[in-house]
Amino acid sequence: SPPPQGSLLYLDALGTAFPRALARRGTALLHWSPGCPRAPAGWPLPTLYCTPAAAGTLPSRAAALRVQLLFALRQRALRVLEAGLAAELHDALVALRTEWPQLAQELALGRLSPQPGLPEGVRVQLQALLTPDAARAAELRAECARGFEGIAMRLWPQLEVVVVRTTHGAERLYCDSLRQADCQGLSFYCPFYQAAGALLGVNLWPEEPAPRFLLCPDWAFCEFLPCLANKEPRTVLLDELWEGRDYGLVVTAQPGEYRCRTGEVLRVAGFHKQCPMVEPVRRESQTLSVRGESIPEEQFCHSLCRTLRMWPGARLIDYVCVESSLLGDSSGPCAPHYEVFMELQGLRDLSEGQRYKLDQCLQEDFPIYKSFRFKGSIGPLRLHLVRPGTFTRLREALGSPMPMPRVLHEEQLLWLIQGSVIS
Repeated sequence: SPPPQGSLLYLDALGTAFPRALARRGTALLHWSPGCPRAPAGWPLPTLYCTPAAAGTLPSRAAALRVQLLFALRQRALRVLEAGLAAELHDALVALRTEWPQLAQELALGRLSPQPGLPEGVRVQLQALLTPDAARAAELRAECARGFEGIAMRLWPQLEVVVVRTTHGAERLYCDSLRQADCQGLSFYCPFYQAAGALLGVNLWPEEPAPRFLLCPDWAFCEFLPCLANKEPRTVLLDELWEGRDYGLVVTAQPGEYRCRTGEVLRVAGFHKQCPMVEPVRRESQTLSVRGESIPEEQFCHSLCRTLRMWPGARLIDYVCVESSLLGDSSGPCAPHYEVFMELQGLRDLSEGQRYKLDQCLQEDFPIYKSFRFKGSIGPLRLHLVRPGTFTRLREALGSPMPMPRVLHEEQLLWLIQGSVIS
């Protein structure tokens, strides 16, 4: 949990930018924290939240988000939607699209239906907090019947801001999707930067579209490894950082964990009263490399988005990559390669020519990859389409609220995604 200073800075910045955001019971929390009720973005002030703490502790992620969504729908005067991860808000609103008739019925009757992952004792406890609201149920039916573009502002007309723990890396895809559809017209505020289980920085500028985090020296001891150094790099400290340069993050924060390389790369975006402001750039653990070519997460995503523009009508819902070494014998007798699993909207299948476009874009964007492909050291990329809802189940299978991996390293998760391939 954030230290009190971090929480107070967050609440002050939020209240200054959005004066009505701290209204009593004006925040809905959509966050799965099994066995540990807490707010991901700030001090868990119970008066802020209209969602009961017990809802987030359910053993099932899907059940937790659905129950929290139901309580959020009760509160028409909502000011803030808060989520631990953008993917959690995304999945809750996907549930709204598919289950709104049943949610409306539950609102009208003031009851909570039994469902997988919702223990009966907890269901009875939560249902006691509900009261019948036929008028709100009718409003929900009317707005959902109109479609889901801009649905958040239509269901909660006084909504001011969406607060999420992270908007970079893997979560950027979900933020972009929400901004373009369900959450049109809303600001997104990412208040904290955390790594290695420690709070390291705070974003004091809620209204700026790209979050910058002010590193706070008292919260943890941070060291920085310069990227692209010509010789073996040595770590530097806060007062030795240069604006515009990238650094690997080394943290000492938890007892018994000293000088931990977090795998996070930060870019110094500037200084605020001599204290550096940083932007997260990439996660080193999400780099693709079967021959040492090292394709970073964000640059692979750029190539993928460029490919999508060559598939008319296609909209990317989600994706994940696997290096062929994880597949073992099932990958066949071929050179090491990437396999990409995608969920698309707007296209039911892809031709071989369309599938090859992604490999072609990677060769154009990464000369070293093109060189390995030309020599046959890396085999052609294989692309698979998966059925709708696959990535929601994958996030459930992760077992804890964590950013979506873009490169799978666990066989159990690979089996889940392979079992959902449709093309």
